[in-house]
Amino acid sequence: MKVLITGSNGFVARYLVHEYQSAGVHVVGIDMNPFPAYSMTQYYSCDLVDSAAIRAILAAERPDVIIHLAAVSSVGRSWQIPVEAFLNNTNIFLNLVEAIRVLNLHPRILSIGSSEEYGNLSVSDMPLRETHQLNPCSPYAVARVAQEQLSRVYVSGYGLDIVMTRSFNQIGPGQRPDFFVPSMVEQIRMGLERGGGIELVTGDLSIVRDFLDVRDAVSAYRILVDRGATGEVYNVCSGVGHSLHDVVNMLASLLGVEVSINVDRTRFRPADNHVIIGDNTKMRLLGWSPKHDFTDTLRELLDLR
Repeated sequence: MKVLITGSNGFVARYLVHEYQSAGVHVVGIDMNPFPAYSMTQYYSCDLVDSAAIRAILAAERPDVIIHLAAVSSVGRSWQIPVEAFLNNTNIFLNLVEAIRVLNLHPRILSIGSSEEYGNLSVSDMPLRETHQLNPCSPYAVARVAQEQLSRVYVSGYGLDIVMTRSFNQIGPGQRPDFFVPSMVEQIRMGLERGGGIELVTGDLSIVRDFLDVRDAVSAYRILVDRGATGEVYNVCSGVGHSLHDVVNMLASLLGVEVSINVDRTRFRPADNHVIIGDNTKMRLLGWSPKHDFTDTLRELLDLR
């Protein structure tokens, strides 16, 4: 089997590539960076906005499976560069599926979406099922909904074999510090190195998120490639919510330190989903369940294993 992974130098892809290569699968990576971040069977440096380039790669490789991870993945960044974020997240997927159609290829495609698609909902709406109405409230989220709708168009109109996810917040070793949990870990480390009190600069800590260990997300993706139903969407989530304030307290408690909070309102987004907790029943029916405890993942991020 040959698996092609877009965004192959990214945080989630690192674990996915390792999982597949450990199983003896031929992995083809595509990323914008000139060199691969780690060993892959084959690697292409390519901007997926270039439709001719992606068509040439697909014609040469003819993969059995395509997992589309490439994206401007930061919600906050999408508020800063809304046009670039929207065009990137929609056009690169459209270039990919259109190349598959034109070349008459028949891979299984896993289209990675986001819990951000659900929008800002009340606690009474939780946990969110896949049948819940979508109400995206950021440029990133709108682009992810567009990607999902394009998937449905290419399934029903052209017969492509596409399975979709709405993936919730993923954490684990190796995640960039511009995401919340690694940002807090980095700030705590810097405070410990300086000595004295530890002050954390944060945004809105009342927000509640459903965090899932990246290794559990990767296991879900592999199961969806094998068993997911064409044209269906699946929540990839833990089913448990944690407020960001609780996460900060857990990190401090694990290290046995006290922290002070400096809320920086410039870090607040123009609009945000206040509470997002998913229902993972549909994934569990495929035989998947999370294996990593949230506290244990935090321990790893703090190097407390």
